[in-house]
Amino acid sequence: MPEPGAGRRGSLLAFDFGTKRIGVAVGELELAQAHPLTTIRGEGNAPRFSAIAALIEKWQPVRLVVGLPLALDGAPHAMSARCVRFANQLRGRFGLPVDYAEERLSSFEAEERLREIGYNARDAREHLDALAAQIILQSYFQQLSETSLDSCHASSPHAA
Repeated sequence: MPEPGAGRRGSLLAFDFGTKRIGVAVGELELAQAHPLTTIRGEGNAPRFSAIAALIEKWQPVRLVVGLPLALDGAPHAMSARCVRFANQLRGRFGLPVDYAEERLSSFEAEERLREIGYNARDAREHLDALAAQIILQSYFQQLSETSLDSCHASSPHAA
């Protein structure tokens, strides 16, 4: 995660990694606003990384964020290891810093949001992964904000 107050400009791409689909969101550090972007479909690495390369070329991110799924008790599970591997591949292929953002229940939250605005289950599937990536990135921005506030309070002359 970037140091509070340092490098707070530039776009980020976030990924909700899945074995069949990868949701992608984009956001701007300065605005701390995330937006769903697209869903990359397919299971082969070559087409997936080709699509990611095109997105990196277009958006020129300063950092990537990968959702890290955890069990409800906070423990990693089988998909956690796959997401770490995916993050390592991103780092190696594109030479960009990669951070993790906890994604516990992000897909569930995305399903709820889509249902609330009137999507049926079949139509919601089209938007689910990109919306989950948006939720992951917005959570990351929230973490950054809280980290910045914590460091400001810690350096305050009135901090105990």
